Amino acid sequence: MDGPRGVERMLTGLLESGQQATLEQLPALVARHATQAGIEEVLIYLADLQQNTLRMLTGHRCGAPRRADGAAPAELRIDSTYAGRAFQEVRILHKPDESGMGCWWVPLLNGTERLGVLRVRADGDGEEHGGAIRQLASLVALLVVSKRSYSDCYPRLVRSRPMNVAAEMLWRLMPPLTFSNREVTISGVLEPAYEIGGDAFDYAVDHDAVHLSIFDAMGHDLAAGLTANLTLAACRNLRRQGLDLAGNSKGIEALLLEEFGHATRFVTAILADFDLRTGVLTWVNRGHHPPVLIRGGRWISTLDCPPAHPLGLGLDMPVTVCSEQLEPGDRLLLYTDGIIEAGSHEGKEFGLSRFVEFILRHSASRLPVPETLRRLIKDVLAHHEGRLQDDATVLLTEWHGRAEPELRQELLGQYAIPNRSCSALPEGGMARSPS
Repeated sequence: MDGPRGVERMLTGLLESGQQATLEQLPALVARHATQAGIEEVLIYLADLQQNTLRMLTGHRCGAPRRADGAAPAELRIDSTYAGRAFQEVRILHKPDESGMGCWWVPLLNGTERLGVLRVRADGDGEEHGGAIRQLASLVALLVVSKRSYSDCYPRLVRSRPMNVAAEMLWRLMPPLTFSNREVTISGVLEPAYEIGGDAFDYAVDHDAVHLSIFDAMGHDLAAGLTANLTLAACRNLRRQGLDLAGNSKGIEALLLEEFGHATRFVTAILADFDLRTGVLTWVNRGHHPPVLIRGGRWISTLDCPPAHPLGLGLDMPVTVCSEQLEPGDRLLLYTDGIIEAGSHEGKEFGLSRFVEFILRHSASRLPVPETLRRLIKDVLAHHEGRLQDDATVLLTEWHGRAEPELRQELLGQYAIPNRSCSALPEGGMARSPS
């Protein structure tokens, strides 16, 4: 390894050659340039849409039968492998391979959105290669994100089955599932991922403000998907024109009435603004479940606000803007009824209490926010025997206050080369969750 100069040549060469590369060409480019930093092998694994498996980006036609590169598996379970544990906990794991060569599983992050992991093999230890591995993972993640929006390879790779048209529209419009900076972490999930109908959420950061919204359109068909997409796009459009919360919701309703007619299609919604400087949350409720506030990992409250009628009914009820002072560490939950109404074969609903208790329990484990939501959806699906009758969506926002940089690192997980060995955990064995 040629020290810092080798790392620099690796990064600059990959950046230059990757500008006009397709997604399918990235594995070969990454492997070729990584050798300049003394790295023997790099494999790219991307998480599937529901974050159950990690799938190798091989360079072959995505969607064709996946082939492994040598002895490396083409697909890895997130809940039962080293790779999955690195993905869940957002930290680098080290395990020497059979030949004694160092092998690292490295999270691929788009900001704080988890894309997948790298498998990196090299001679030497973590101290020698740590900087190169982290920097390579950051650049590979940026290249994957820059290619995926115009690639058919990416959706073929990360999908496990065909997707309906309503879900196809919605996923193209959604923001990244996770965002985080020093002040705030925002993360969302949607199910059923391949047949989602009328649910949607949105968020945007605007200097010292965060805009949050969640929508639940009537029905679970293509018409519901069209309604949800139109509502989300209208909300963004009106917000970017400077309308306040009440004006935005009224503008959305006017558009729905114009397009669909009186009381033909309707949408329940929460639209909210959060001031990162003061911690003041303001919101309007358009016939939706009230937000849930979790404080101190145990104190729970619903944020009640006089609701106006759902968007699209045209009932001319007053729109009330409510406010609440949040504290650093507070978690705000916006959700749709599919989360709490998911029933088991015995007819028992998942319920608001179980929903909030799940968040509390996993918050105490200090798991990253997106991992908490991933496990929540798995629990909801298991309760409903693997198939939801209605869309289930959650948008979780945690305010850190004016936090020190170390707090953000703690919340995201230990994204560093560990000092201890993980060799006691067999590949394919169950990854133990933090206690």
